[in-house]
Amino acid sequence: QVQLVESGGGLVQPGGSLRLSCAASGSIASIYTMGWYRQAPGKQRDLVAAVTSGGSTSSADSVKGRFTISRDNAKNTVYLQMNSLKPEDTAVYYCNVAGSLLRGLSAPLFNSWGQGTQVTVSS
Repeated sequence: QVQLVESGGGLVQPGGSLRLSCAASGSIASIYTMGWYRQAPGKQRDLVAAVTSGGSTSSADSVKGRFTISRDNAKNTVYLQMNSLKPEDTAVYYCNVAGSLLRGLSAPLFNSWGQGTQVTVSS
């Protein structure tokens, strides 16, 4: 019922930049939190950054000062601007969106994941 389409991953040299995008579509009534997670090979999936409907943001200590999360509520889209990339940022990045669905008066909650986009930082 909710589809997430991610884009923007790729190969970049250390110190470079990338911008990830994630657009949500479907029978959406409201979007609460939008976030980005990442998972490196052999490791668990960890939160990178998140932004609430009110614009409050949070991010992992490892990316503070380098990554910026933002959202465009009119487009149901969340962005992750990644600067000063390091080899340890290499991972599959997943978009996560939580909100409520259009279902008459019930408005059930949803929590959806994107398909993932590979980010590789290497020289």
